[in-house]
Amino acid sequence: MSDHPYAALTPDVILDAVETYGVRCTGALQALNSYENRVYRVEIEDQKPLAAKFYRPARWSDAAIREEHGFALELAAAEIPMVAPLARDGETLFTHASFRFALFPWQPGRVSELNHREEREVLGRYLGRLHRVGRSKRFEHRPALTVDSFGRESADFLLSGNFLPGYLTDSYRTLTDQLLGQIAARIDAIAAPTLRLHGDCHLSNLLWTDGAPHLVDLDDCRSGPAVQDLWMLLSGTHAEREMQLGHVLTGYTQFMEFDPSELALIEPLRTLRLMHYSAWLARRWDDPAFPVNFPWFNTARYWEEQLQYLREQLAALDEPALSWRPEY
Repeated sequence: MSDHPYAALTPDVILDAVETYGVRCTGALQALNSYENRVYRVEIEDQKPLAAKFYRPARWSDAAIREEHGFALELAAAEIPMVAPLARDGETLFTHASFRFALFPWQPGRVSELNHREEREVLGRYLGRLHRVGRSKRFEHRPALTVDSFGRESADFLLSGNFLPGYLTDSYRTLTDQLLGQIAARIDAIAAPTLRLHGDCHLSNLLWTDGAPHLVDLDDCRSGPAVQDLWMLLSGTHAEREMQLGHVLTGYTQFMEFDPSELALIEPLRTLRLMHYSAWLARRWDDPAFPVNFPWFNTARYWEEQLQYLREQLAALDEPALSWRPEY
C-alpha cells in the first residue's frame, strides 16, 4: 500500500471534511481531472453540488493559499467571473484529518477551442479586467515566474535526480544552459513590469456558459509579465497566432494597456514552461496517480522528444516575435 499522504484521503475523509462546513453530503462524489491537488465534485442534500479542493501537503504555505483565495475574492468582487472559494466565519482555508481544503461552488461549463473571434475578444476583456485588479497590489507570499524558478531549478532537479538516460545528460545540460542564458538576456532586455497573474491560463481553466468564460483554478497564480496569461491561448501558424492575438488584445486593451515589446517573451516563456513541466512530473513521481496517468514520462523516448522540443525552442528564440499594432 502506498505511503503517499494522499493515500489517507479516503471517501469517508472527503465527505466528513465537506460536512464540517455545515452541509450534509448525499455520499456521492466524483474525482475530477486534477493531479497537483485532489479535487472532487460532492453532491449535497437539497443544494447544488460543491467542488472540494484538497491541497497537496507541504506544497504551499497557509499564507500563500490564503493569498490565492484573497485574489480570487478580489476578482469576484470586481464582477470578473472567477470561481472563488466559499467562506465560513471569514475563513476560506479549512483543515480536516491533517488535510487543508477549500470549497467552491460547482461551476458547469464547456471548454472552448476559441475558434470564434467573438469568444477571443470577450476573453480578452475579462483578462484585461483581471490584470487591472492584478496590478493594484503585490503578492507577498506567492512566487514570481523567473528564469531560476521555472528554468534553472527545473534543469538542476532533473540532472541531480538522474532522471535522464545517461547518454542524453550532457546534451540536456549543454542545451538548457544555452537556452537559459538567452532567455535571461531577453527578459533582462525587455524588463517588462510584473503583476499578479492567473499564472496557468490555458483553455481547460476557462469554462464557458452562455457566451462568457468562468475562470477557475488560481493554484498557480504568481507574479509575472502580462503576456504569460495570453500566450497559451494562441495556437497554429505564426499568421494564425497573430490573428488570434489581435482579437484577444482588441478586448484586452479596452481595460488594460499592453506593451507590444512583451510579445518577444512568448517563446522564452514557452521554453520555461516546457522545462518546468518535465520537472513537475519528476517531482511528483512518488504520487501513485502520476505513473498511472503519465505512463510515457521518464522513458528514453520521452527524453529524446524533450530534447528535440528544446532544440526547436532554441531556434524559435531567433525567429521574429508575433506582431501587434494597437487599433485607435
